[in-house]
Amino acid sequence: METPEPIAIIVGAGTSGLATAACLNRLSIPNIVLEREDCFASIWKKKSYDRLHLHLAKQHSELPHMPLPTTFPTYISKKQFIQYLDDYASQFNITPMYHRLVESSNYDEIAKKWQVKVRHVISHEVEEYSGRFLVVATGETSDEFIPEVEGLSSFTGEVIHSTQYKNGERYSNKSVLVVGSGNSGMEIALDLSTYFAKTSIVVRSPLHILSRGMMYLAPVLMKYFQYSRVESLMVLLSKLRYGDLTKYGIQRPQEGPFTMKLKYGKYPVIDVGTYKKIKSGEIQVLPGIASIRGDEVQFEDGKSHPFDAIVFATGFKRSTHKWLKGDNYLLDEDGFAKPSTGREKMAYTVLD
Repeated sequence: METPEPIAIIVGAGTSGLATAACLNRLSIPNIVLEREDCFASIWKKKSYDRLHLHLAKQHSELPHMPLPTTFPTYISKKQFIQYLDDYASQFNITPMYHRLVESSNYDEIAKKWQVKVRHVISHEVEEYSGRFLVVATGETSDEFIPEVEGLSSFTGEVIHSTQYKNGERYSNKSVLVVGSGNSGMEIALDLSTYFAKTSIVVRSPLHILSRGMMYLAPVLMKYFQYSRVESLMVLLSKLRYGDLTKYGIQRPQEGPFTMKLKYGKYPVIDVGTYKKIKSGEIQVLPGIASIRGDEVQFEDGKSHPFDAIVFATGFKRSTHKWLKGDNYLLDEDGFAKPSTGREKMAYTVLD
């Protein structure tokens, strides 16, 4: 019996890819899921640190048609979330095709179908698939990004991306610099300090710090009050709780935390203990890096410090532009979905 041609081709087996496949499977709509790694949810299973917990309350992190177990705590651990995803894939009979790297995709205007060319990363064989719809579920965490830094190649210590970091056990009593002050960078710095590493973190851009409680309260209030009022309240609560951050080398943005997310894709930092470590001096905040020479890192304020290791928590770059032809109407240059254009009959974009 021949397998029917898929109506939808889903690229990426992260949380969005799984959710899309589950919804289609419930409606008996033929689909395939193409994944370049050897497992689904690889960012969770292979590329995240041990202490990771969801920053949002569990009711905001459920996938469609399957609630998180009531026995799970409000903020669930990496291990618990992976178990949930395993159960989810099993429940909805999701079977991704692994080791498939998409090389190109084009929309055939005559056939009204997407033509997708895939290379098997182990056998190197080329496969071709076609379907009426293409779902881009490659997420915001596509290809690891380490910025170009003058002299980085001369650094005598260890250099890793945050996706390679698991815990701070082997960094005890070592001087470690974390580059990047998003949620991953802040939490990795916290983890390093709990293992008694001499921890510093580069904070170049203004950022908002909110507590878990504030993030829990915000969506509740938005049901009853204007978005702008809730955002202003969150900024006020942050100032009351964390005070003047400039004394620790941190600036607050002029725009609110949710506006920053909508306009620039920049999330507020959800504090899980890092602020206390910064305030006590256990984590040192440093400005941007100017250059590196050997084990010495020179910063934009003219000062330099020696380090044994550098962890780049500098995020990711989109990879869709390498294979998704004519995607300018779908995604911006950072890989985020643009507002609806009316062409979704040809492609439906989903980002983790």
